[in-house]
Amino acid sequence: MFLSALIFGLLGSFHCIGMCGPIAFMLPVDRKNPVKQFFQIFSYHFGRLFTYSLIGLLFGFLGKGFYFFGFQQQLSIAVGVLMILVVILPKTFQKYNFSKPINKLVMKVKSSLGKELKKKGNDTFFTIGFLNGLLPCGLVYMAVFGALATTNAFSGSLYMFIFGLGTIPLMTIIVYVGNFANGLVRKRIQQVIPYVVVLIGLLFILRGLGLGIPYVSPLPVNDLSTSVEGCH
Repeated sequence: MFLSALIFGLLGSFHCIGMCGPIAFMLPVDRKNPVKQFFQIFSYHFGRLFTYSLIGLLFGFLGKGFYFFGFQQQLSIAVGVLMILVVILPKTFQKYNFSKPINKLVMKVKSSLGKELKKKGNDTFFTIGFLNGLLPCGLVYMAVFGALATTNAFSGSLYMFIFGLGTIPLMTIIVYVGNFANGLVRKRIQQVIPYVVVLIGLLFILRGLGLGIPYVSPLPVNDLSTSVEGCH
């Protein structure tokens, strides 16, 4: 589960270059002071991870509700199927603008980002990162599906935190050296992302089936309890 979050972050960071790269380029870091610059970038990333963790906390809590009512396995299968369908039928999902109901909020976030990018206060970079994490992003939505399939709020928060960690290396390089990868390299990587999403979707389905495969498809809690009682 958590490995899938890291893979999402690592490969998805090439997608982040296009979506969040301009924000990273415009960070008002102090390029004359390497130490100060490092902590400014760290603060920016910490802000993003804080937002992702809060989002994961919320959806992990919702996932806990499904687990409590015995729907957690079905939810894991549904999440896996949904991930695969998004890749196989992209045009179908593109017809629906899921962020439309919160467009006003998104516009306020973008406006706040613009204001923060003009500042250089101690809290500026954390605030930019925090607001950056609130912007609509298809890749984040995929990670949210994973957080929803976890069993509790902490696991959901941790899932999103690890996803955020995976995006840090490339996003940091972007701030330091700019666009280091040419268009062809980014295109190749982005072509791989859908296959990774499908693979992780299959892992979610296997997890939900409860086939008794260690670490991949563990037995349902009820079946596990029954087998333990049988041993006694």
